Amino acid sequence: MTFETVLQSIFTSLFLASVIRISTPIIFPALGSLISIKAGASNKALEGLMLVGAFTGVMVSAFTGSVWLAVLSGIVVAIIISAILGFFHLYLGTNLFIGSLAVNMMCSGGTTFLMYIITGDKGNTGNLASLSVPNVHIPFIKDMPFLGEVLSGHNVFTYLAFLLTFVVYIFLYRTSYGIRLRAVGENPDAATSLGINVKRVRMTALIISGMLSSMGGMNLSMAYLQMFARDMTAGRGWIGLASVSLGGKKPLGTLLAAVLFGFSDAIANQLGSLDIPAQLVTMIPYATTIIALVGYAIQQRQAILSRMKKFEKEQSEELVEKPAVSK
Repeated sequence: MTFETVLQSIFTSLFLASVIRISTPIIFPALGSLISIKAGASNKALEGLMLVGAFTGVMVSAFTGSVWLAVLSGIVVAIIISAILGFFHLYLGTNLFIGSLAVNMMCSGGTTFLMYIITGDKGNTGNLASLSVPNVHIPFIKDMPFLGEVLSGHNVFTYLAFLLTFVVYIFLYRTSYGIRLRAVGENPDAATSLGINVKRVRMTALIISGMLSSMGGMNLSMAYLQMFARDMTAGRGWIGLASVSLGGKKPLGTLLAAVLFGFSDAIANQLGSLDIPAQLVTMIPYATTIIALVGYAIQQRQAILSRMKKFEKEQSEELVEKPAVSK
């Protein structure tokens, strides 16, 4: 495949549909991270929670034959692990960053160990007849020539991810509990003085972030693929965490940042067909993450300097006006 062919394939409905599909497992942990950050308890165990959800979903679906029971099981297991992490952090004083790293390592090694015990394979569960969530074909839109190919026919998790972006916005900015959650993240002492239970709110935020992260993992193992593979998240949890910062810690901005990373991943898939070293192609999504965060940091620094200059200008004007008033 030539470079011109790759460029032409980018402006097709199939490519745009792949961007939406690839962005889905990033959107879920990104929204979960956003909620935990707003509560002042940034959950960095997203990668491990995604793995747990992906593994549990595949195993339960293979042995019970029920897709929805598998989805529910993946969510419940992630909630339990998130609650344990929250207990160690909020009630036993464990550093949340170190606790999150411990969960990531435990889930990475634990899922591989259990997979080997159950299937005898350390790589993937390809020998299990696991199930996948259904695809949804939107009435009327599915029959449209271009739009139908882009928007219709995706799995349930994909539509849920985009819908949850608006649900999270309403939750954070239009509900009393969301306002309390943000108050806890901005000023926990003031929130406590108003009678808000800071530990309970942060525990809730960690549990919600774990629940959303597990859905991102199950999207990989029960929609994108029909099996669990060792460390199949491949850094998507960390990219989701970066999406929150790049998106200005806003739901819509987080969504757009996740789609940007999904776009770069889709580009990498297209470039894989060219005569380019595979290592260079593989690093494109992660290089995009680094470049985007550097750009965001520079923008934030410029904004801070601009505010400082404005403040200094106002202060100097006040000093000039005071003598004139006294005269």
